[in-house]
Amino acid sequence: MSALTGIKKPVVNEMAEFEAYFSRKMRSKIPLLNIILNYILRRKGKQMRPLLVFLTARLNGEIVESTYIAATCIELLHTASLVHDDVVDDANERRGSLSINALWNSKIAVLLGDYLLSTGMHICVENSRYDMLEIISEAVKSMSEGELLQLQKARKLNIKEEDYFKIIISKTAALLAACTACGARSVSDDAETIQLMKELGENIGIAFQIRDDILDYEGTGITGKIVGNDIKEKKITLPLIYALENSANSTRRHIINIVKSRKKTKSEISEVISFVTEYGGLDYSELKMNQYRDKALAILDSYADSEVKESLREFVRYTTSRKK
Repeated sequence: MSALTGIKKPVVNEMAEFEAYFSRKMRSKIPLLNIILNYILRRKGKQMRPLLVFLTARLNGEIVESTYIAATCIELLHTASLVHDDVVDDANERRGSLSINALWNSKIAVLLGDYLLSTGMHICVENSRYDMLEIISEAVKSMSEGELLQLQKARKLNIKEEDYFKIIISKTAALLAACTACGARSVSDDAETIQLMKELGENIGIAFQIRDDILDYEGTGITGKIVGNDIKEKKITLPLIYALENSANSTRRHIINIVKSRKKTKSEISEVISFVTEYGGLDYSELKMNQYRDKALAILDSYADSEVKESLREFVRYTTSRKK
C-alpha cells in the first residue's frame, strides 16, 4: 500500500466521488477541447491538492457539496498552472507523457490553461461561492507574481535566499494555502480557523518545494525527476544558493559560469551537484525544510487526536520524505 493510499483512508469515498464530479466539469461542446480534456483526465497525477482540500474540510467539520466545489476549482487552477508552466518552460513532457504544447501547440496550450482557469472561477460564481473565488483569485495573482519574479531574477542569476522564499511562497505555497483555506471555508465561516488552515497549507507548500529542489540534486535514480534538471534550466534553488554564499569568490564564479552556459556536459552538471553537496547546500536545505514541516505539524497539534488529523500529519511527513 502506498503512503498516499493510507493518507486517503478517512476521505476515500469522497475522493472517488470527486473524480466523477471533476470529470463532469471537464466536458465541452467543442470537439477539439474535449479531446484535450480527455487526454488530461487519463493522465491525472496523485491529486494531492484535492486530497488536502477534503482532509482539511473533514478536520474542521463534515464534508458538504461546497467541499467538492472547492476541490474542483483548486484542481482546475493547478492543472491550468501546469499547462501554462510547460509553455513558459518550453517543456515537451509532463508526468512522463507529452505536454499539451508538444502534442498540439503553444497557442492551444495557453488557451486551454485560460479555459481551465475560467471554468474554475465560473463554478464558484454559479454556486455563489464568492468567498472561495476570493481565495482562489488571490492565489492566481500570487502565483503569477512569483513566476514573473523568478523570470526576472533568473536573467541575471542573482537569486538570494530571500528572493527564493518570496518566489516559492508566491507559487507553490500560495496554491497549497488556497487548498487548506478553501477546505476549511467549505465547512466553516470562522475567520480564525480559515486563517490557521491557510498557514498550515503555506508551511506544507514551502516544505514541499524545498523537498522538490533537494530531489534535483539527489542522484538516487528513483526520484522521478531528471537529476540536475534545474541546473540545465539555469534554475537557482536553495541548495545552490546556500553553497554559492558559502564558497570562495573564484569557486562561486566558476560554478555560476557553468550554470550560465547554454550547453552543459554531464561532467559539468555532476561538478555542480558535487559542489552543492560539499558546501552543505543539501544539509542546509533539509534543515530549512524540516523547520516548515514542524510548523505545519505544530498547527495540527492544536486539534484533538483523530483519524483525519493523523492522515494530515502523514501528509506533511510524506511531503518532506517523498522520493519523487
